[in-house]
Amino acid sequence: MPPTFPASPTPASSPDLVAPFSAALPSRDAVVAALRAAGCVFAEDEAALLLSAARTAAELTALVDRRVTGLPLELVLGWAEFRGLRVAVAPGVFVPRRRTEFLVSQALAHAPHAHVVVDLCCGSGAVGAALAAALDRPEVHAADVDPAAVRCARGNLADAGGRVYTGDLFDALPDALRGRVDILAANVPYVPTDEVALLPAEARDHEPLVALDGGTDGLDVLRRVAAAAPGWLAPGGCLLAETSERQAPDAVAAFTRAGLTTRLAVCEELYAHVVIGVRG
Repeated sequence: MPPTFPASPTPASSPDLVAPFSAALPSRDAVVAALRAAGCVFAEDEAALLLSAARTAAELTALVDRRVTGLPLELVLGWAEFRGLRVAVAPGVFVPRRRTEFLVSQALAHAPHAHVVVDLCCGSGAVGAALAAALDRPEVHAADVDPAAVRCARGNLADAGGRVYTGDLFDALPDALRGRVDILAANVPYVPTDEVALLPAEARDHEPLVALDGGTDGLDVLRRVAAAAPGWLAPGGCLLAETSERQAPDAVAAFTRAGLTTRLAVCEELYAHVVIGVRG
């Protein structure tokens, strides 16, 4: 996926990055200085979050030390903000990106009264949780091939009564959903295999490869989802998948070949490209 992370801190292989903070009074200025020295671009914003999360000076020191050694901020905090929700994240689980909020917005614009929602390749379940929060008590289902993601999503979707399944795409879903899905959100991996190594270290080193690698051209999983989606969508139901600007024409073609009425939605501010396909 196109990198949108802040610059990752330089790993602190020597104690020089940590010692000035650990030896100092844990003030806001000390936290900012430690984060800035480690290369955190948004040191002031991150410091405010870490300060609010820590209950003691020792806990604050531990949180800052984890961040300056390169652990993503969301994993240090244990949550990521997504459409105003605090979505729990855990080590080894894909961290929801802000640009994916655009996918949720497009889903709600197309189906504001959706009754059945599926979050495929759900990761933390952020998309399903956001849709559940915005809709009127929908039936929510989610699935991921990664057991760690499934455990995380179950926690995030518990309040919505969401059901989360482990398995490969549609194989994980109950057959009773066929022909009933109003919103099928599939935040599939779409980084071409050869470009995974070029991702920021926060993604490359801390997120599962299965959530990033989309095959030779990045569209292997998207094509599989598009081909099978019509059998799961309700009449008028929509499939939505995120992609990159470069891949968008081929992604649109895959949706169209599946028999879906297809369009591309773009948000320049978030650098987000969402392909939307509607079953007739």
